[in-house]
Amino acid sequence: MWKERKHPAHPGPIERGNTPIIIYLTVCTQGRKRILAATEIQNLLVDSWQMARGWLVGRYVVMPDHVHLFCAPAELSPPALKHWVRYWKNLASRRWPRPNEQPIWQLNFWDTQLRDVAHYDEKWEYTLQNPVRAGLVTSPEDWPFSGELNELRW
Repeated sequence: MWKERKHPAHPGPIERGNTPIIIYLTVCTQGRKRILAATEIQNLLVDSWQMARGWLVGRYVVMPDHVHLFCAPAELSPPALKHWVRYWKNLASRRWPRPNEQPIWQLNFWDTQLRDVAHYDEKWEYTLQNPVRAGLVTSPEDWPFSGELNELRW
């Protein structure tokens, strides 16, 4: 009998010859609290990602209650993705400007290893359109809480 998984499995990245490893992550706030879409929080997240060694963050979109980002190993033997995510979430939580919003993060996250450039483009378009679908802006370019820290190439 098939059982529904309560938590994502987080398998390690799969090496595919000369294909880069790029992971698409979604990380949500605890109870889907709408506390992320602010310049101060975007800056805090960017600082946390830059301090968390082992993985590079590429493009990202910060929504009110979750974050989408693309990441890739920064070294040959990066830490397990779940350890890296736990680390930057901890960094951000410890520096959070409004203590009454704790706890900030859900314990788990969702991750998908991208297969090819078409899969990457598809996920990026979905991510860009997220604020539009949510009715927050009429055009993706109007959403101020997005960016790219590192160019992740195929």
